[in-house]
Amino acid sequence: MIVCIAEKPSVARDIAEVLGAHTRKEGYIEGNGYQVTWTFGHLCTLKEPHEYTPNWKSWSLSSLPMIPPRFGIKLIENPTYEKQFHTIEWLMQNADEIINCGDAGQEGELIQRWVMQKAGARCPVKRLWISSLTEEAIREGFAKLKDQSDFQSLYEAGLSRAMGDWLLGMNATRLYTIKYGQNKQVLSIGRVQTPTLALIVNRQLEIANFQPKQYWELKTNYRDTTFSALIRKSDEEIAAEEEKNGGKKKIDNPGIDPIANREEGETLVERIKDLPFIVTSVGKKDGKEYAPRLFDLTSLQVECNKKFAYSADETLKLIQSLYEKKVATYPRVDTTFLSDDIYPKCPGILKGLRDYEVLTAPLNGSTLPKSKKVFDNSKVTDHHAIIPTGVYAQNLTDMERRVYDLIARRFIAVFYPDCKISTTTVMGEVDKIEFKVTGKQILEPGWRVVFAKDVKDSTEEKEDEDENVLPAFVKGESGPHIPDLNEKWTQPPRPFTEATLLRAMETAGKLVDNDELRDALKENGIGRPSTRAAIIETLFKRNYIRKERKNLIATPTGVELVQIIHEELLKSAELTGIWEKKLREIEKKTYDARQFLEELKQMVSEVVMSVLSDNTNRRITIQDAVAAQAEEKAKKETKKRERKPSAPKEKKPSAPKDSKPKATPTAIPSVADNADALVGQPCPLCGKGTIIKGKTAYGCSEWRNGCAYRKNFE
Repeated sequence: MIVCIAEKPSVARDIAEVLGAHTRKEGYIEGNGYQVTWTFGHLCTLKEPHEYTPNWKSWSLSSLPMIPPRFGIKLIENPTYEKQFHTIEWLMQNADEIINCGDAGQEGELIQRWVMQKAGARCPVKRLWISSLTEEAIREGFAKLKDQSDFQSLYEAGLSRAMGDWLLGMNATRLYTIKYGQNKQVLSIGRVQTPTLALIVNRQLEIANFQPKQYWELKTNYRDTTFSALIRKSDEEIAAEEEKNGGKKKIDNPGIDPIANREEGETLVERIKDLPFIVTSVGKKDGKEYAPRLFDLTSLQVECNKKFAYSADETLKLIQSLYEKKVATYPRVDTTFLSDDIYPKCPGILKGLRDYEVLTAPLNGSTLPKSKKVFDNSKVTDHHAIIPTGVYAQNLTDMERRVYDLIARRFIAVFYPDCKISTTTVMGEVDKIEFKVTGKQILEPGWRVVFAKDVKDSTEEKEDEDENVLPAFVKGESGPHIPDLNEKWTQPPRPFTEATLLRAMETAGKLVDNDELRDALKENGIGRPSTRAAIIETLFKRNYIRKERKNLIATPTGVELVQIIHEELLKSAELTGIWEKKLREIEKKTYDARQFLEELKQMVSEVVMSVLSDNTNRRITIQDAVAAQAEEKAKKETKKRERKPSAPKEKKPSAPKDSKPKATPTAIPSVADNADALVGQPCPLCGKGTIIKGKTAYGCSEWRNGCAYRKNFE
């Protein structure tokens, strides 16, 4: 009998249907020589500290660093999980062959390998590796099953990541909690979450410490067109440009010196106001704009946050749902390219986009273009970019439909012609002061019609905001003009939104707009596309950050935590990016997993020694998240009553997305004050579970997993 193990019951049902297994049993589906079973994501996890040695159960500085001689895995304590695992164990121990049908990625590989190890599987194992859950993709995948050994490096990378997170998370969290925490409240430190928090805190401090500087701009209006005076570059700017081009080209530096004060600017206005404006050159350059790249997970999350204000976590759940509904391909990807073998399937995919026939019709009957900006095997590893599968998309929620629409339009657009543009640059002069204006005109919209405004989507951004069509100017013409002096102030950097934070995580803190440069920096990004959303959610749950509209703001606790950490290895996005790069190299078999772990053990030991040698009496102020929420709620209620004293009591509205209780409580509130208001709140001890009510006391829903939180009734 061949046992197939999938990551979810729904995926198992899809696979069983294709394989002809139709008999439902307890925990699996059987038929046609197959038994198809499933996990619920992670069934196994690394052991807790006290399961290696009893001395590690109590939190004490003397027990640090905790470095197990050999890591072990255990079954997660959950009756449903345990029951399903025993079914899997029985199936595997009687199997002739196992087919690993887990999600085709690092995490999926780790989940299934741990289950097979725990179940004591001894028979040969094959791997199903597919990028979509359509019937065609599943059949094709089973026809091309790979050997499990082909994915050993993927498993080693996932295992190294898990052990690295355990080593750093367990040790640093206990270390900082005992050394700097108050009232037994946990200070959570993580290999990726702490550098991510540091990005937000550092940006916030930049904004707080920003000193605006005044400057002036000289402009003039000629023939209803505003020209700007050229400003001479500084010596530093010239040196940087010359270094960039290797000193091969001398940098021109025309223009006036920056205007230092109003008097200087007004003198210039007086100097030129009665003299004619002369057009000195008119340059026109035709060019092309390429269609936007296909989506990887991060760029999709960025776009959904910009357009619809969806959080990274919401977008991941939506695209995962589209994948499971068979209308989109595998989502946890970090490439924006397609492999060459997808090209022959593209006409069929386009044909399946029945709701987009107006846009796909012009592509019918002609050979689709095959651009290197879309199809490039060298840029694709395990999976290609996110695209539609061609299965007709129906029964989608409104939120799913919006995400699907973005993916479908991007896919259609890459087969359209380039957008042809004309850029006009007009130079002018008044009394040897040079002025310049640039305008852009779209000659042929090409792919832009796919995103045209006639599509009735109120969230569609204006595509022509940067267009500035100029009147026809002729070199040598002249005439009167109206000069003006504009007072300006330098602006502070903007707070992070989820969109800009995802980009910063992707490039280890270096925010860049250029796609090619961003691709190069991805190697050193922090976190993986599939985990970045969870990292951001963790920061909310720990009460380290909060949202103000779209902006991410660090709480006082988050700011103090980053400021108290002196070890750059714990909070530097760049250094963490180097560790991430090594994990990717383990996956590519160019770095040794054992060496990675030895380096991490050394790093953890050094961090422990550094913190233990700190003789200051610093402490972190723990903000009580539950109390803060209650206080905020009370303020709102008071304001409501003040505004409408005679209004009848209204039905309590449901909380908006951004106001969900995302923060882990950081102090245990009094039961007498809160009564049953405690029930359902996040656990203040472990941060994972929620408060439940027992017969004599309140406890945590994670009590089976070792959480010892307990508060007796008063």
